[in-house]
Amino acid sequence: MRRIGLAAALAATMVAPAAWAQPAQPIQTGIERLDPALDALIAPDAQVERVATGFGFTEGPMWHQGRLWFSDVTGDKLRAVSPSGTVEELIPNSGGLPNPPPGANIGSNGLAPDKDGSVLMAQMGARRIVRVDAKLGITPFVDSYEGKRLNSPNDLVFARDGALWFTDPPFGLYNGMNRDPAKQLPYNAVWRYTNGKLAPAITDLALPNGIGFSPDGKILYVTDYGPPGVIRAYDVGAGGALSNARTLIAFPRGGPGGADGLKVDQRGNIWATGPGGIRIITPAGKVLGQIKLPEVAANLAFAGDGHTLYITGSTSIYRLKIKVAGVLPRYTR
Repeated sequence: MRRIGLAAALAATMVAPAAWAQPAQPIQTGIERLDPALDALIAPDAQVERVATGFGFTEGPMWHQGRLWFSDVTGDKLRAVSPSGTVEELIPNSGGLPNPPPGANIGSNGLAPDKDGSVLMAQMGARRIVRVDAKLGITPFVDSYEGKRLNSPNDLVFARDGALWFTDPPFGLYNGMNRDPAKQLPYNAVWRYTNGKLAPAITDLALPNGIGFSPDGKILYVTDYGPPGVIRAYDVGAGGALSNARTLIAFPRGGPGGADGLKVDQRGNIWATGPGGIRIITPAGKVLGQIKLPEVAANLAFAGDGHTLYITGSTSIYRLKIKVAGVLPRYTR
């Protein structure tokens, strides 16, 4: 397969504008405690810091080799930020489209490290998943099913058995998502890819978005964006077979944002973006609390030893120290 990425490799040497590299600072935010059990996960005196700002719309965070990689969806860039707040542009035109319209939702989105040290990256504009190697070269990975192009891959995660699961809403299509004439698939699927084969695992969700597994890999969680949106849970059997589909939580209306990204901690709690911020939810569906930001929270990632939570907001990257350890991606380095 043809490799593309010379410009990306050169871009890795670029220094980010000084406005992005700023000392981490506390911000006007709130941690709403709805249950005393939240104190075991987030210390009562914990504060959210803003690590970097000045982006278009940040998404797809992933801790990789000591830095947070993240996508600027409307800025069409893949970037990384260090714990000190230094930002580096890794890949320009990360959505894969030539001459994209400014401000469109066509940049890269979800990211996942693979077992060989490379990174899989969802390209919303090019409607595919690509592999990013150590030199930031890009190789196509998967882009179609039975001759029909994917919609707009969004978020992705590796299961314990090594299969790749990803969501495929139509957010990257130009003309009204499901009404776009370029849409070729009759559904917005959750996909499972293993041994070179792609198969739709879930086809009845309106706008599948965030995705993650319980620590033991026996439950799959998927957000359906809405608004206001829900989190669906599924039991996972042999070969990725799903059963017992149920709604873990239906988000209330009100507040900016929707049911977007999610991650799971080592105790099985789900940390999920929704209207008004990030909710921390038990496996039984009880909301313990909510992290509120001054802008829309789109996604989140655990970092380091799992006790640091990074959040991608509309224009900024935020950080929160937590007491519980989060589950890191299967092939984190």
